[in-house]
Amino acid sequence: MSGDIKRGTAEMTAAMLISGTIGWFVVISGQPVSGVVFWRCLFGALTLLVICGALGLLRPGILTWRTFGIAVFGGVAIVLNWLLLFASYSHATISIATTVYNTQPFMLLMLGALFLGEKITATKLFWLMLAFAGMVAIVQAKPGGSGNTVDGYGLGILMALGAAFFYALAALAAKWLKGTPPHLIALIQVATGMLMLAPMTDFSHPPTDLGTWAILITVGVVHTGLMYVLLYGAIQRLPTHLTGALSFLYPIAAILVDRLAFGHALQPMQIAGAAIILIAAAGMNLGWSPRWLRPRALQG
Repeated sequence: MSGDIKRGTAEMTAAMLISGTIGWFVVISGQPVSGVVFWRCLFGALTLLVICGALGLLRPGILTWRTFGIAVFGGVAIVLNWLLLFASYSHATISIATTVYNTQPFMLLMLGALFLGEKITATKLFWLMLAFAGMVAIVQAKPGGSGNTVDGYGLGILMALGAAFFYALAALAAKWLKGTPPHLIALIQVATGMLMLAPMTDFSHPPTDLGTWAILITVGVVHTGLMYVLLYGAIQRLPTHLTGALSFLYPIAAILVDRLAFGHALQPMQIAGAAIILIAAAGMNLGWSPRWLRPRALQG
């Protein structure tokens, strides 16, 4: 294994494990979701500002007005994604919300077909239908041991699906920004989030204890600034198939954290649905193709 592959694997693993713990930090902060996202954007922006300055990315001429506008659009989408995902935790548990959120590759598949003219092959359609079957299994499952109502459970699933959709929009924007320094894109995104959420953030009653501030700073510096640096470093060093494979550490870590920190155990039907969704997402990301879908006319 080459040095770049080893380093990229370590960076991607760290980024996914960090991502898998964010639900825990959001819940124990005890803050309104909009407040958590605002402080995440603020502390993340300060961190990324230092990083971009160190990398020489703040000089004029790097961005055109078009690329800046697309980056802002991606920022709006990524902030709406955070708001919906964090809000879904209190309805459907971190485990279920994170698993449902991993339908994002299929959202991007549909958006790519609509806006980029990308072809939906028989293989991709198979994985899409399989993910839908997993979603049906999760929706049919009753929440167990979480104190949630069935209506709240369904709302949590819808929020997680909405978060996946907005993440796919942000990913679509990133495709249009190919060649633009990713750390600079991230800085514009979190700065956009600050402006979006400042009007709805209650500055007259900020957190009063150091523990809460430590949590919010960690979410901004570690789960945003550091995570972006690790993720983008890994993407630059790793082949696509390895990046896709390691990305599944994120939902696995989230499920383990949810079980250990909050005692939320998945029910048998939820486990089956989650496994189906993750297998389908893996098939999409890694390019798996079932044998019966491999006639020459359908390959691709």
